[in-house]
Amino acid sequence: KKDLHSMAKKRRNSGRAKHGRGHVRRVRCEASGVLVPKDKAIKRFIVRNIVDASAIRDIQDSSVHDGYVLPKIYRKVYYSVSAAIHSKVVRVRSAKDRRNRAPPPRFNRPREGEKPKAA
Repeated sequence: KKDLHSMAKKRRNSGRAKHGRGHVRRVRCEASGVLVPKDKAIKRFIVRNIVDASAIRDIQDSSVHDGYVLPKIYRKVYYSVSAAIHSKVVRVRSAKDRRNRAPPPRFNRPREGEKPKAA
């Protein structure tokens, strides 16, 4: 017998990854500064060069060491759901598409010296 008083469930995990934990520490949203539970926040890992693209070649030409690789900045960024949607980090998906748990296809840029593949 089906319970008539239960509400419909929008997401399998109720929008969180807290399963079994009573409390989760909060993190600051990168865009809005609001405190968001760490398991609910949208997480992105950003890898950037320390030097901007225009200066990389100048630094490599003036470097004493051959083949010196410039270090990168590794940073984990947290967004609140509303800020992530507003800044287009994530998109709103239909009820059918929300069931899809597969990660989106990755965009691979061609490396230096390689020819881009014809589509």
